[in-house]
Amino acid sequence: MTRGLLSCLVLFCAAVFGQGHDLIIRNGRIADGTGNPAFFADIAIEDGHIAKIGRIEEKAETELDATGLIVAPGFIDVHTHAEEVRELPLAHNFLRMGVTTIVLGNCGTSVLNVGEFFKDLDTSPVSINVATLVGHGTVRGRAMGGSFMRPPTNDEFDKMKSFVERGMRDGALGLSTGLIYLPGTFAKTEELIELAKVASAHGGIYVSHMRDEGNDIDDALAELFRIAREARIRAEVSHIKLSGKNNWGRPAEIIAAIEKARADGLDITQDQYAYDASSTGISQIIPDWAREGGKFRERISDPEQKMKIVDEMKAKLARGKRDSFDYAFIAEYKKDRSLNGLNLLQAANKRNGRASVPASLDDQINLIFEIQTNGGANAVFRSISEEDLRIFMQHPNTMFASDSGMRRYQEGVPHPRGYGNNARVLARYVRELKLIRLEDAVRKMTSLPATTFRIPDRGIIREGAWADLAIFGPAKVQDNATFEDPHHYATGFRWVLVNGVPVIKNDQHMEARPGKPVRRSSP
Repeated sequence: MTRGLLSCLVLFCAAVFGQGHDLIIRNGRIADGTGNPAFFADIAIEDGHIAKIGRIEEKAETELDATGLIVAPGFIDVHTHAEEVRELPLAHNFLRMGVTTIVLGNCGTSVLNVGEFFKDLDTSPVSINVATLVGHGTVRGRAMGGSFMRPPTNDEFDKMKSFVERGMRDGALGLSTGLIYLPGTFAKTEELIELAKVASAHGGIYVSHMRDEGNDIDDALAELFRIAREARIRAEVSHIKLSGKNNWGRPAEIIAAIEKARADGLDITQDQYAYDASSTGISQIIPDWAREGGKFRERISDPEQKMKIVDEMKAKLARGKRDSFDYAFIAEYKKDRSLNGLNLLQAANKRNGRASVPASLDDQINLIFEIQTNGGANAVFRSISEEDLRIFMQHPNTMFASDSGMRRYQEGVPHPRGYGNNARVLARYVRELKLIRLEDAVRKMTSLPATTFRIPDRGIIREGAWADLAIFGPAKVQDNATFEDPHHYATGFRWVLVNGVPVIKNDQHMEARPGKPVRRSSP
């Protein structure tokens, strides 16, 4: 038999008996992640990778009919706080809105030993792919103990650099900072530059929750640009926004500053969640110095220090042109869950039992102190302009990221972004408002984050790439979580595949765990 006849026989057998492909997706409209116009094609998958794209005559044991559906790369969420992935391995809230890869370690908080963390994921698989950054706050805290309102000693700084070095060697994507949080808030710029140089040497990225997102955002951006320049590192602005009404209307100015930095040779990008509210701990209302060293209770027991804390909190409120803390909503206060979902003014009214007389500012501050001394609470802060959000969203270098952790279903009143961020982009801003093209939205969730964070072979539909895929109905995809009633999963996803394995089918989790640790690619 000639070689030509043998090849024909092999192809014939593959077509008849379904050999060669594990799974074929047929008749879908492919938004491949590049931003190019979507096109119709079939996709064949083998060994977790995309084997073929086009008209596929062969058969497979498993075939999915994607008629009328968009087939996109699985979404990559570059800003999460999902360190609980080992405790909640099914990652329902992320996968059910099309996210197949999450990046942990943001805002300066991460696992310390990246290598051991990845080994755990290898031996105890989860449903989603997991990457991580090295958190500056974690590194600083471990090296310096409980005293942070000072520069590190030489020995402490050497230890910090060694932690970052080890994390980068083990596959971390870069270094993150949370410069409004303890202990990062006390770090000088020079400290951050030297640590960023360690990440830069491995091709990593510097990702920062900057020192300010409101009145002093210009100075915060200038610091980020300086770190990027002097450390020779790519830099990402985490969850770009303008907080406080007195800062609304400035996105063009902020974008111009970023574009100037790029024109000057820096590689600056940004991520964003698609909501007009942020979320963090209520502790952030209290001055940093008052919480440092775990001595908050001691400081408010001293009348002089307590007065200083209260005065600073009132002054900051006044600078934001506010006369109440009613913009902050309690998301989860474990000491008294009856306050969950109320803003601080409402909660103070409830606590005082005076329905007819609104709680004073001092009443609200006393409640904040009570919450802080009883374990703290997460909160949702309604402080962002929808108009500003849309302008940032349209910038070509803005990617979408939830800033969410793993959601425990029906626990607390958390920010809805953890359930709906990606679906909200597709439903509200693509389908309803037509603010951005579908292909551009997909790019901002896939190839842009993959390229920016150097995540290899993901975020794009091409032969040889990992078969992470989000298959959804463009007319049906919907975020269902609201601020008042957040515990609702996104809908409209026919299938979500992770490494070639269907994990979501018709908006239901199939409990498969094909996720892998995702390590940084070489520079």
